[in-house]
Amino acid sequence: MNAVDKNLPPVLALFAKRIEGDDSLFELARRRFQQAGLGAEMYAGTVSELEWLLRFKPSLETPVIVHLPRDLDLLDPSGSGLILNFASRFAGRVGGLVVHDQAELGSRFEDYIGAARSIASRLSRVSHGPQLYIEYAVGLDPELFSRFCSAIAGLEGISVCIDVGHLGIWQVRKAYAQSRPGQDVCAIFPTYPQLDEPLISEVDRAVGSALPAILDFIQGIGGRDKTVHFHLHDGHPMSSFSPFGMSDHLSFTAQIPIGIEYHGRRFLPTMFGPAGLERILSRAIQCIGPELVSFTLEIHPTDDQLALDDADDLFRHWRDKTNAMKMNHWLWVLARNCQLVRAACMKACQVAAGASRL
Repeated sequence: MNAVDKNLPPVLALFAKRIEGDDSLFELARRRFQQAGLGAEMYAGTVSELEWLLRFKPSLETPVIVHLPRDLDLLDPSGSGLILNFASRFAGRVGGLVVHDQAELGSRFEDYIGAARSIASRLSRVSHGPQLYIEYAVGLDPELFSRFCSAIAGLEGISVCIDVGHLGIWQVRKAYAQSRPGQDVCAIFPTYPQLDEPLISEVDRAVGSALPAILDFIQGIGGRDKTVHFHLHDGHPMSSFSPFGMSDHLSFTAQIPIGIEYHGRRFLPTMFGPAGLERILSRAIQCIGPELVSFTLEIHPTDDQLALDDADDLFRHWRDKTNAMKMNHWLWVLARNCQLVRAACMKACQVAAGASRL
């Protein structure tokens, strides 16, 4: 297992199958997470499901955050009840619970803030309970979500999860629509019939607006002495990598192939890339604090494969190991991106420590 610097912010990754197969895939994930020193963000809809998943926890020291069902409604008593049930059952065993924001944050802002206050009050009575993170997920105007961040700044036990990929795609769509009203940049693919250099230039310009917008957003929510969780993944509106049809949830090392030459290349850079990732992490550590941030790599699998090598023993009962090799490749991508995150965090923490000594 790789030694992990405990002075760095926790780095987690999706701990899920997302690929068809038996529980050997979870055993493979356990092994690769141990080797990379990664924490686990698990998806669970019931407490029994999470109890079962925790059997595969990579180690006793592994930090765990739990992503609750995407359709959980904070305004519905059953939704808040589910959160309290998880918080009570897994107090001291998981560090956080993540739930998606809702469209009602825009249409019923005060009601939503009231629900957040109520759940925060109830969570405060759970000894050693996990932090609740409300994730930017449904595509609201980031200014509205920033208002929400300000509104809950004084509440204990509840904070936000900033999904940089979702925010980035929102910004790209906005920037493209400003120059081409009524058109959705995410409807353009590498095989788009009208794909030419002027169109790609417009797309590239819009994509280039994502990173500055993310950095400004992080700057705006910083300085509140409050923990913030981040979902990290790259994206591009023309991406066709995702088996789930999404434009984001890409590796920070991905490139977007295109059928024509543009600036001497046949690929486009993604919204962030390794250099953009480094700037995002630096801004988060600078504005929020290294002890108050945590990061989950929310990168999805592709159809690529990687030989099992030292994990072949887990799949001796499999005749066709294609899916096992797909899982292994995905886990390799997560570990590779983890190295990028840790290197950037180490650099940012050293800069922050140097600044504090001045």
